[in-house]
Amino acid sequence: MSDKADIKKPIMVIGLGRFGSAVANSLLRMGHEVMGVDSDPGCVQAMAGSLTSVIEADTTDIEVLRRLGMEDFGAAVVGIGSDIEASVLTVLALSDLGVTSIWAKAVNDNHGRILERTGATNIVYPEARMGERVAHILTGQMIDFIEFDDEFAIAKMRAPTAIVDRTLEESGVREKFGVTVVGVKRPQADFVYAVPDTVVLADDLMIVSGTTAQVERFAATAKR
Repeated sequence: MSDKADIKKPIMVIGLGRFGSAVANSLLRMGHEVMGVDSDPGCVQAMAGSLTSVIEADTTDIEVLRRLGMEDFGAAVVGIGSDIEASVLTVLALSDLGVTSIWAKAVNDNHGRILERTGATNIVYPEARMGERVAHILTGQMIDFIEFDDEFAIAKMRAPTAIVDRTLEESGVREKFGVTVVGVKRPQADFVYAVPDTVVLADDLMIVSGTTAQVERFAATAKR
């Protein structure tokens, strides 16, 4: 089974709460046709006119999905979070219809495991990921933080005092901390990819990558 969406076909987004509506609007801006589906008439009304089409329907019923022409869609995004039963039954119905790219929102690990076993090809944990991101940013050591599933992370941060006015080779960032400085953004200047002789200045913003532990350890040396 492939989890890749057929980008030539429209995409169905089921559940038009904050997560689902954000995904749907982003897909639309990227040029995709998007059908939004929700059982709540209020959510449907709120998105009316914003997407290619918006339908009020019960997606736990496989016959409803069949009548919506699910076979004509390249992928489905299940953004239902508050009603776990509806989320699981929707994923099961999509899987039974042979949908090969099903992205589903999960509210916790148990929910995610059930969704995976019922046919979801990709599980998204938006609350957990955002919680981790906020925790890293609010310390003041990072400006932005993204963690991947394999404990690899990318962070945007201010330059630690210890490496200011030195080249990356001189400061030995890679050897001391295990992180890679991907690039540097200077005020009123273009982003530049880092090389060993890149000099880091006090007002520079840095994009740094490495394992989560390595990035956190390096960020802890940054000035607040």
